[in-house]
Amino acid sequence: MNSKKLQNEKYHISAGAKMVPFAGYNMPIWYTSIADEHNCVRNNVGIFDVSHMGEFIVSGIESIKFLQKVTSNNIEKLKVGNAQYSSLTNENGGIIDDLIVYCLSINKYMLVVNASNMKKDLDWLEKHNSYKTKIENISNNISLLAVQGPKAKSLLNTISNTDLSTIKFYDFIIGKISDIKNIIISATGYTGAGGFELYVSNKDAKKLWNKIIQVGKKYNLQPIGLGARDTLRLEMGYCLHGSDINNQINPIEAGLDWICKKNVDYIGKNAIDSDRKNNPSKKLIGFTLTEKGIPRSGYKIFNSNENEIGTVTSGSISPSTGKAIGLGFIKFNKIDYKKSIFIEIRNKKIEAKLSKTPFI
Repeated sequence: MNSKKLQNEKYHISAGAKMVPFAGYNMPIWYTSIADEHNCVRNNVGIFDVSHMGEFIVSGIESIKFLQKVTSNNIEKLKVGNAQYSSLTNENGGIIDDLIVYCLSINKYMLVVNASNMKKDLDWLEKHNSYKTKIENISNNISLLAVQGPKAKSLLNTISNTDLSTIKFYDFIIGKISDIKNIIISATGYTGAGGFELYVSNKDAKKLWNKIIQVGKKYNLQPIGLGARDTLRLEMGYCLHGSDINNQINPIEAGLDWICKKNVDYIGKNAIDSDRKNNPSKKLIGFTLTEKGIPRSGYKIFNSNENEIGTVTSGSISPSTGKAIGLGFIKFNKIDYKKSIFIEIRNKKIEAKLSKTPFI
């Protein structure tokens, strides 16, 4: 296991967390139950230890040129204090990883990447760095706590030196919480429930976690595991790399055309623009089962004529609605929201309807 992060591992275990190995870390999957923790975040507030995420600093006088070349979104739109959802794409337009880019200062950016892709992403960036740009992996030094839910703002405002209601969605400040300085307080998250992500030095991570747990008691705060993180993101229709997106899937197929700039060249742009213009062969679509069943990744999707038209990539029971929901790739010319589809579950075809996301 990697010891550089998840410094609260002993806390997670003592709190009764079910731990599982993930991307080289020992991660809490749940403490009470996935549904209980999910509903806590939707209705109150929860705290996640997601310190397994990777952080790179990109700096130098040509950092904008470099990032315009390797990321799909338009870096020039970012001002200091802005964050941006984007992707690294290969020559064929496939998504190497999805990430968030933070503009820390002029010519200095932080890239937050998925833990399982950290080495691959760093190798890719270094391979294409022919610019006056420095890339530094600071993942060993940074912990990440996500405080998510409708009460997150009220909770953190009681211990912050700044009114966090002034931070717009996908903006951030570098501020102080309790007596801990230099925390990146970002109005971002992977739950759709509102809240903040807190990037803090490893040496202060335990202290910050314990302070939030202490203050959070009157807000009904709970620690939340990876299981609820997955159902929360699924209800919003957010993609999970390795499940819904990968280096064979391009952003147009994944419904992420909005993170692909049109007027600036970048790696994979020609392939992505071709699918944008001519329509992709398949598209990531949400669906809701109308019969009892749980859709799982890899299950086949059929139309009413029993022709196979796609594959499930993510699926679960939505704790918010009690319905079985999922995401899957369906052949573009077979997408019809008026017609039923059928998910093959244990050799039985279960009826479902295509759904717009988010599901709630």
